[in-house]
Amino acid sequence: MKIQLKEFGPAFTLLVLCVVFSIASPQFFSIANAQAILESSAIPVVLAVGITFIIIQGSIDLSIEGVMAASSMVVALLIANSITGQDYGWLAILAGPAAGIMFGLANGLLYTYLRLPSLIVTLATWFIGLGVATLLFPGRQPEILDTRLTMLAIDKQFGVSYLVIIALLVSCLGIFLQNFAQFGRMSFAIGIDEKTTRLSGNSVRLHKVLAFSFMGLLAGMGGAMISAQLAVGNPSAGQGFLFPTISAAVIGGTLLSGGKGGVLHSIIGVLILEVLRNGMVQIGVDPYLRHVVEGIIIIAALVVGNWQLRARTRVVK
Repeated sequence: MKIQLKEFGPAFTLLVLCVVFSIASPQFFSIANAQAILESSAIPVVLAVGITFIIIQGSIDLSIEGVMAASSMVVALLIANSITGQDYGWLAILAGPAAGIMFGLANGLLYTYLRLPSLIVTLATWFIGLGVATLLFPGRQPEILDTRLTMLAIDKQFGVSYLVIIALLVSCLGIFLQNFAQFGRMSFAIGIDEKTTRLSGNSVRLHKVLAFSFMGLLAGMGGAMISAQLAVGNPSAGQGFLFPTISAAVIGGTLLSGGKGGVLHSIIGVLILEVLRNGMVQIGVDPYLRHVVEGIIIIAALVVGNWQLRARTRVVK
């Protein structure tokens, strides 16, 4: 029973928040507001799916914002825009995720083969990505003119944009990889006991590199998605996405120590944060107080999730 309560805790928290805000604000419980929450959750969900596998392995990736920034600029400058004469259409849109994979692959190789801490490696890549985005920036924001990209954020299907549908498809892919692919099983095995997993003959290095490459792919996709929302290329496109992404995974029950959690947990964590922010706006909570409340919830999630592991001293690798 204790395990069940702990497993369903984040979902129960989400339900309680929805009930409380629905009572406090009549506008909260509406189709329009639900659509708004889904729209604001689209990019964080995509990022949360990627970070989940890295955290499950007991590692961390801080390069998200830099990769998103670089990918956003690559897409904006290769697609039809107001600055350059380039127009590669769908290839330009795919260039964002492709650039992300390159960053992710570099993270994985440096981390595994040079045996450097993932925190340090990805922190450096974060700054490299921001540097690349700044170097690519042509002096003023390139306005994206190709409607094939911008329509992803504007056109609606079933009341939501294509970005929400993309997030749903990525979520399904993440759940499939976690539950039905060797990649998911190995990620949990590495997080639970990396040494034993390596001694059993499994390729730990390969699966770590795959996890960082997958995260890079989704961060690059996030960069393309934010470009679709903003309709411009911006070297600050990824700003503000890193810590909410990690926080969402933790709030959802994915432990920073590795070996526990999952994609669905992290998605619920994203929804908790987005519902909390939306609800506090609805009832008129002071912006500074919102950050305080979010911080308290993150700390509470860490305490609850790691209470049974408090005697074990383990840090992010």
